[in-house]
Amino acid sequence: MAIFKRGKTYWYHFVFNGLHVQKSTKQGNPRVARQIEAACRTALAKGEVGIMEPKSIPFFRGAMKSFLAWSGTEHRAHPRTHVRYVTSSKALLRHFKDAPLDRITPEDVEKFKAERGEQTGQLTGKKLRPATVNRELACLKALFNFAIKGDVVLKNPVSRVNFLEEDNEQTRVLNYKEQRKYLANASQPLKDVAVIMLETGMRPDEVYRIRVENVHLKESYLFNPYGKTKAAKRKIRLNRTAREVLKKRLSAANGSPYAFPGRTDPNRPILKMNNAHTLALTESKVNYFRLYDLRHTWATRAAMSGMDLVTLAAMLGHSRIQMVLRYVHPTEEHQFAEMRRLEEFTAAKQIAEYEGEDAQVSMQ
Repeated sequence: MAIFKRGKTYWYHFVFNGLHVQKSTKQGNPRVARQIEAACRTALAKGEVGIMEPKSIPFFRGAMKSFLAWSGTEHRAHPRTHVRYVTSSKALLRHFKDAPLDRITPEDVEKFKAERGEQTGQLTGKKLRPATVNRELACLKALFNFAIKGDVVLKNPVSRVNFLEEDNEQTRVLNYKEQRKYLANASQPLKDVAVIMLETGMRPDEVYRIRVENVHLKESYLFNPYGKTKAAKRKIRLNRTAREVLKKRLSAANGSPYAFPGRTDPNRPILKMNNAHTLALTESKVNYFRLYDLRHTWATRAAMSGMDLVTLAAMLGHSRIQMVLRYVHPTEEHQFAEMRRLEEFTAAKQIAEYEGEDAQVSMQ
């Protein structure tokens, strides 16, 4: 008997008279699922039920179109997920074109992975990062899972392909001189976005989507209702600098529900600041960093100031303390200072112990 688990539910599949039969048992108990599968086989053999004609296999281009249409609705609460799929789909469409979905094998996916790993970015001219290729593989995997749920194909070829190893260690933290130069050359609204990130540690998209009704200046906090986890949906404390920036943004909102309204549609937030960020880097002559690194900068400064990791995790919106370690990168100067402090502490302890031993000897 052939049953398999998808999520919390068991499905059965088998071949009958040359046709593939697959259906959900709607059961989470494997014993009951096997009984349902056996009953279906018996009913087919007796002719009590018929077999639906198998669905036609779509070509890759059409399958991707259907998948992206579904994604746009499914991820409405997390639009950046859908945007990521749209971006990743471009390279996938160039490679797989109009291949029938059931003809794409793990070997084909491996070929795509290898080829993309050697290509360079159109804008940067640099070799693609493993993370970029992995996001494209994740999109491809999600597409096949979508097709499987629709009983179009049976297997996901990406499930047998290992993703590339990623170097997620981020060490870019701005010093205060770089911060001043960057902000002096940043145009609006990028400058205000950057200041809020540096003063609160918020993610860029969290800043973009700040709603007017969620800002409470008198109580010195704003509420972030977005995020995939409960920890991400949090109250964010505002210091004096952040309050002043948001006060000006709210005064200039002009009826928009967002503190950072879109340029063409004030009823929607801005989506990204890539071009403005690149221009600010060029004019300030500050070494390259991602806008997201301003969050790393805040977290590192908070840790260096003595903030405990539990509090830091809560303020960053992380559910696990381990996640904080990816954002905290003490500078070399701070590490040297801490080493000197440890050295002085150890020396003082040793002297105290020696003096204690000398005192005991003299008393004897």
